[in-house]
Amino acid sequence: MHRDQVPTSAALVRALLTEQLPHLAALPVVPVSSWGTDHDVYRLGDQLAVRLPKIAWAREQGALEARWLPLLAPHLPLMLPRTEALGSPGCGYPFPWAVVGWLPGQQADPDRDATERTAADVAGFVTALRAIPPHLAPDPPVRGPGQRGGPLAALDDDVRAALAELGARVDVVVDSRGGTGGRRAVLRCWEAALEAPPHAGPPVWSHGDLVPGNVLVDPAAPGRPTAVIDWGSAALADPATDLRPAWHLFGGASARAAQQRFREGVGADDAAWARGRGVVLQQAVRALPYYWETNPAMVAQASRALAAAVAETA
Repeated sequence: MHRDQVPTSAALVRALLTEQLPHLAALPVVPVSSWGTDHDVYRLGDQLAVRLPKIAWAREQGALEARWLPLLAPHLPLMLPRTEALGSPGCGYPFPWAVVGWLPGQQADPDRDATERTAADVAGFVTALRAIPPHLAPDPPVRGPGQRGGPLAALDDDVRAALAELGARVDVVVDSRGGTGGRRAVLRCWEAALEAPPHAGPPVWSHGDLVPGNVLVDPAAPGRPTAVIDWGSAALADPATDLRPAWHLFGGASARAAQQRFREGVGADDAAWARGRGVVLQQAVRALPYYWETNPAMVAQASRALAAAVAETA
């Protein structure tokens, strides 16, 4: 997926464990199939997993989660990853890595799990996260201009450049999913987000990437979330940043009802809702050209969310 991606393997995991955590080295190591963009994950025995960054921008995530999540977890209604050990570069591998507890559940499915119960549970999680005192965890970053969770206006050039790179492909993405107008409809949606009043209060805790791959649900009780993983984008930010589930998690015939239940649960006014659409749009149009040839599942996810957001302002 990335030009400078670092390859990993079960043999590498075994070598790192043997070198640094020998008490775990005899456990079975099994690759976990994933279309995630930052880490490769390996199941380690029945209760653990090893996460190895595959790109330099994710190298600090293991340490961040080990530092913050034990402080955030007691305040939240869903499980969070638990760090069991941190590893160092070694065996030719250049990044820090982590051993975490294996969390029960499976990736949320926007069609299967688009229920009002799911929406209520995810809204409860977002509301609880926002209510955590900003400085409960040490040194939280504050998202500023040009960053996810910062002012949208600073991302205008970024969005327009990504649309230019997408070219006619954006028309295919939008129109093939029941939308109309392609690029023009995307720009209307983006400009409506830019016109929305900015967040007037202090920034709040935000996960920053509440998409299907990061929300786990109970396979025995479809639609019941169990955990939220992958906290690499966590920060103090505009609360609209965590409205992404509205366009990512809810699909199919129940999408509208679930989306409305989520909106009511988080108390999003029209301005926040428009900014939330803008967050989804910006992330999608950036992801689409980058992953178009290398990560079809990511392209499908971004396409679906973009079309859902654009449909509201078409």
